Amino acid sequence: MSAPSTLDVLKPGAMTLVQDLGRTGYQRYGVPVSGAMDGWSHRIANALVGNADQLATLEMVLTGPTLRLSRESLLAVTGADVSATVTGPAGRESLPQGRPVWVQAGAEIEFGVCRQGLRSYLAVHGGIDLPPVLGSRSTWTRGRMGGIDGRALVRGDRLPIGEPADGSPEPPSRSAWRRSASGALVVPEVPLVVPAPDIGATATVRLVAGSEWDAFTPAAQATLLSAEYRIGLQSDRMGYRLEGPALDRVRPIEMISEAVVFGTMQVPPDGLPIILMADRQTAGGYPKAAVVAAVDQRVLAQCAPRQALRFTMIPLDDAQRILLAREREYSHVRDIIAESLAGGR
Repeated sequence: MSAPSTLDVLKPGAMTLVQDLGRTGYQRYGVPVSGAMDGWSHRIANALVGNADQLATLEMVLTGPTLRLSRESLLAVTGADVSATVTGPAGRESLPQGRPVWVQAGAEIEFGVCRQGLRSYLAVHGGIDLPPVLGSRSTWTRGRMGGIDGRALVRGDRLPIGEPADGSPEPPSRSAWRRSASGALVVPEVPLVVPAPDIGATATVRLVAGSEWDAFTPAAQATLLSAEYRIGLQSDRMGYRLEGPALDRVRPIEMISEAVVFGTMQVPPDGLPIILMADRQTAGGYPKAAVVAAVDQRVLAQCAPRQALRFTMIPLDDAQRILLAREREYSHVRDIIAESLAGGR
């Protein structure tokens, strides 16, 4: 039996984690969902290489790793523009982002610093095939669970790549794809590009009113929807602490802890909102002023500390309608990608 295909970690990057769509069904035991912060970019990366949505990718934060690929594989990079390069027999060249690329065995893939956005995702055909923990390969660092020993990658880690599924993409024909100058890449003749996110100097995030929205004064409600906030330095995958005007309550309120979700905006006694993210706790006892519309979770995931934010409020029905439209868009993109990959056989 031949040795399994691997990605070998030569340099780990600032914080590179194995992530999938998360660990569901265990929040009642205090285990968070975790999973990719930018679920859209994770899913698109998997689609570009012919993977199912739930297969594990690498989530790279700010600066990416340097990896060596043991066998020829189909790769894709999505999310933040991380200026990746590949070194092959004839030298180094840029790795196209947002499109499927065949990378030759032995090539070294080096990821630079994010030029737009914060998080990038690397998918490889077959997925990162580490043992699942409670049904997921996602890394939860606070609980030391999933991924490799529940931690970020370090130099010397070896990531096994899963075996291709039946009906999966095969190495491309020369008529539909072309070999690059370095000899390390084979890319589609017709570009299939998913652009990097454009956050801008000030990101706009849509909110839905939370269950305690009316617990805040009219002035506080107006402030949240008019003032500029910034993501504080003490922010991570668990939650984003916001800096800006404090939100006053109508009266003091004591609550029994209740379930929280990705995007819940809690307001502790100091009045400064906290937006809960992928590694959030499973319950919280602070008033919930609002919830980030699911379609804009990926916007927040691409925002670094000190990023300026402005909020708008939309009705729940609109948030659901927009999300359904995004899911239809995703299904359409997957179909286009599948046809493109089939054309390379």
